[in-house]
Amino acid sequence: MKSWLQRRWYSQTQAPPLPLRPLAALYGHVAQSRRHKLEASRQPLALPVIIVGNISVGGTGKTPFVIWLVARLREWGFRPGVISRGYGGNAAQYPLRVTTDTDAALCGDEPLLIALRSGAPLAVDPDRVVAAQSLIASGEVDVLIADDGLQHYRLPRQLEFCVVDGARGLGNGALLPAGPLRELPSRLREVDWVIVNGAGFDGGAHSARFDLQADQPRNLLDASQCVLADFAGKTVHAIAGIGNPERFFASLESAGLKVRRHAFADHHRYRREELAFSDGLPLLMTEKDAVKCRHFAEKNWWALPVSAVLSPADEARVRESCAALKRQPTGTR
Repeated sequence: MKSWLQRRWYSQTQAPPLPLRPLAALYGHVAQSRRHKLEASRQPLALPVIIVGNISVGGTGKTPFVIWLVARLREWGFRPGVISRGYGGNAAQYPLRVTTDTDAALCGDEPLLIALRSGAPLAVDPDRVVAAQSLIASGEVDVLIADDGLQHYRLPRQLEFCVVDGARGLGNGALLPAGPLRELPSRLREVDWVIVNGAGFDGGAHSARFDLQADQPRNLLDASQCVLADFAGKTVHAIAGIGNPERFFASLESAGLKVRRHAFADHHRYRREELAFSDGLPLLMTEKDAVKCRHFAEKNWWALPVSAVLSPADEARVRESCAALKRQPTGTR
């Protein structure tokens, strides 16, 4: 059922399923009412907030873009911190400050990956306003990035980035459950930037594009590195518990690997026995998967890091938008 629904969501020839359209209309009404209610309760924060999110379910490449943005903000003279809901985590107490030693079961896989890759101060809390206040109180940061915060409307924002998967776009353009959207396509006209992951989607004049560049595979046990070409022509197992696992598998196959695909649900919490393939073949996984497997890794397990890469022209345009934050009052937009 899930596979059928996703095929319909991203079909270029089929309309949204007729029986689900009334539910989509109801979803839209409830979501809009919720937005108005939360915006009415919004209070200003002492630091500017940059939102990075999306309007569709499933993977869009949001996490690599957040990591890219943290690094660029540092280069541009900011001291960024990151806040997140911590989806998939279950901490005993919030807000939770995430470090490189934090268990992904407590904070969620994406926040831990961001902390590992960026080194930025990072706090998770189901209430992102509380997470923001905790980082502000630390005195370590002068700007906040809200990871996956586009629909968290209690959170004030000075800059909004909406990430769209270039290959899948907005699917059939319908709201859940008739389509993959959390909000209507018209929401893209409200954000400051439509950030497109790869080719295939026209985000308009206020858009920029990034491509995902594969870095060197890293061994989960000893952190040694190799090159992806070392696996070319060889059969490997590949696991992906991300929003769009096919993108990961296709990237390996395009590099010449013979891939045995193992797709899991997004944010899947792995158990050792699920990955006991018993044939001695190498196992490749995304970094997001690796942060949940590192404590029971075996010697032939490898993570494939990816990095977002923007053109110099797009990077300059984004830099100009971010520089304006130093000249603006925080406000309550």
